[in-house]
Amino acid sequence: MNAIPQKSGIHPDEWKARVELAACYRVFAMLGWTEMIYNHITVRLPASASGGQKQFLINPFGLHYSEVTASNLVKIDLQGQVLDGSPYPVNPAGFTVHAALHDGLPDAHCVMHTHTTAGIAVACTQGGLAQNNFYSAQLHDLVAYHDFEGITIHADEAPRLLKNIGDKPVVILRNHGLLAWAKTLPLAFVRLWTLQRACDIQVAQAAMGPAIRVPEPVARKTTHDAFQFDARFGAGQDVFDALVRQVDKIDISYQN
Repeated sequence: MNAIPQKSGIHPDEWKARVELAACYRVFAMLGWTEMIYNHITVRLPASASGGQKQFLINPFGLHYSEVTASNLVKIDLQGQVLDGSPYPVNPAGFTVHAALHDGLPDAHCVMHTHTTAGIAVACTQGGLAQNNFYSAQLHDLVAYHDFEGITIHADEAPRLLKNIGDKPVVILRNHGLLAWAKTLPLAFVRLWTLQRACDIQVAQAAMGPAIRVPEPVARKTTHDAFQFDARFGAGQDVFDALVRQVDKIDISYQN
């Protein structure tokens, strides 16, 4: 992203996080990964901006992803309490799950959750993600599963969710949707994009008859060689930056 003026009264590290997260909401809108006013992408603020407290940014409930800006993102704590005087409400289904990950997983700086058609379709299948295409092979042994318990507004679900996730960076919430987390927003994005792409292909392929399964050794090798996940190759930063440039051609109001 190009240099963006600093917002007075906000710690520079918080403002940087706000702009990046707002840009990501616009990327999701551009890709069609939206669900009316629902679903969430959250970022945990660095200690430098939060005074060492566990705080994170979430979208203002009631706005479409295309309306999210750096300024109107809401800063909340793990209990969902608004910390920045925002006039917008927060969806309990957002902070319940996201707070559990931000609190329970040290590397969960960013958490993303979607309800795409292909994602939910695969989440509804008995077998889950099929190891039969280029993209699912990149996620070999990286996918966790969590059974559906209803709308995610009950805090007692958090321990079960964390237990089922373990250290797996992408999650299929059965009957529900997809989730990804990572220590950076771009890395969470490419992980989710890869899972989404795998689901898109799986749904299309299912109409064509039996698939060719990718052998375990080949899948392990493919995951090992998946450069978009490798810090030496940017860990998704170049992909995310390219999409933000596309957003900038459409509307830069997310920077406000």
